[in-house]
Amino acid sequence: MTAWPLLAEAHNALLDTVKGVGADQWDLSTPCDQWTVTQVIQHAAGDQLAYYAAITGGDGPAENPFAPSGTLTTDPVALVSAATEAAAEAWAIIAEDDAAVAVPVPPNTLDAVTGIGACALDAAVHAWDIAKATGQAQPLTEEAASAILVAAKQIVEPLRAWGAYAAALEPQEGDDAVAALLRYLGRDPEWTASA
Repeated sequence: MTAWPLLAEAHNALLDTVKGVGADQWDLSTPCDQWTVTQVIQHAAGDQLAYYAAITGGDGPAENPFAPSGTLTTDPVALVSAATEAAAEAWAIIAEDDAAVAVPVPPNTLDAVTGIGACALDAAVHAWDIAKATGQAQPLTEEAASAILVAAKQIVEPLRAWGAYAAALEPQEGDDAVAALLRYLGRDPEWTASA
């Protein structure tokens, strides 16, 4: 899967999952640092806007994505839609062979393909967090998970030192590509709210 279709699939997964959140599910716990569904949405939208800002010099997120308030002041679907559209527009101006694209994560520049993979990683994994918390179908395809894992292995280790990712979990026999990606990111594919 090439970079731009991967990003589009990840953005669609995030948006579709947010659309599937029930009226009584906004405060449910998620696999993401035990943040609520609302906080994960704020974080995911904020990260997409951070990519937009890094690439274009435009406005970034209104609040710190790593300290989401848990209070939405706008429709969550509109928030995520605007953020993913902004990130996609920013990446559309980047050439696939660009070797130094500004990004909001250390080392603050990545080659275009890895940068898009990092942006897709963020959207896709938070789509999974929301889906897992709200009982929706798993939103990641095997092909997308495999492609995202390639990008993850290039960027995640330095970010673990910043606390952005938990330690990787041991692979399990029978893991598919989605489970392998999640375990690499320190997430238990079998997570439940009671765990």
